[in-house]
Amino acid sequence: MRRRPGIGGLQTAAAARDQYRLLGENVAKIRTDLMKEQLATFRSQLEEFARKHKNDIRKNPAFRSQFHEMCTKVGVDPLASNKGFWAELLGIGDFYYELGVQIVDICLATRPHNGGLINLQELCNMVRQRRKNDRGAISEDDCLRAISKLKVLGSGFEVISVGKKKLVRSVPTELNKDHNEILELAQAQGFVTVDEVERRLSWTSGRASDALDTLLDEGLAMIDDGHRDGKRRYWFPCVSSISSSVVADT
Repeated sequence: MRRRPGIGGLQTAAAARDQYRLLGENVAKIRTDLMKEQLATFRSQLEEFARKHKNDIRKNPAFRSQFHEMCTKVGVDPLASNKGFWAELLGIGDFYYELGVQIVDICLATRPHNGGLINLQELCNMVRQRRKNDRGAISEDDCLRAISKLKVLGSGFEVISVGKKKLVRSVPTELNKDHNEILELAQAQGFVTVDEVERRLSWTSGRASDALDTLLDEGLAMIDDGHRDGKRRYWFPCVSSISSSVVADT
């Protein structure tokens, strides 16, 4: 018959477990301290890099995008505040604040024409027209970063993907799968007809009409009845660039 461990054996086993636990905690602490030390070194090097290349970061969109990627990898957000080291060194906070204000202005100016949904590429082009006399170019990445900061306004600013295009939504309108499929279909010509939606998407007439009427009610579509075939066209400014000229001179 196998003997059970006595009190001494249990105490020895418990002591061994405690030693393993302490050893594991010490190893984890050493690793954590090492990671913190490496992170602090990376951040210090990042600051030195920013000082050395601040003009490139300000003026070159591609360089600025790569800089943001470097910041993300070490847990630094230069856009977190308009105050502090990064704002004083690079003026990044002010740059994106100003860009955000211009984006809001353009979205408000074009809203009567596109219902609050605008192609990201078109929006960036409009911003560039406004800033053509400013030093330094901007990229779509800059616009995306500025828009991400506008979410704090709680007014529906966000970027959505429809097919291959990115659209900026400035109103809290919820688009369902049917609406997105119609917008994707409209990217080819800028408009769709009820017959085309029925044929291309294999929908019933009621489903097509219901989705188009909703988009019309939300201000995202415009009606065009002036055609010989008698078919109503539903134009979508957010994919057909109808609104480009609205703010060109504002």
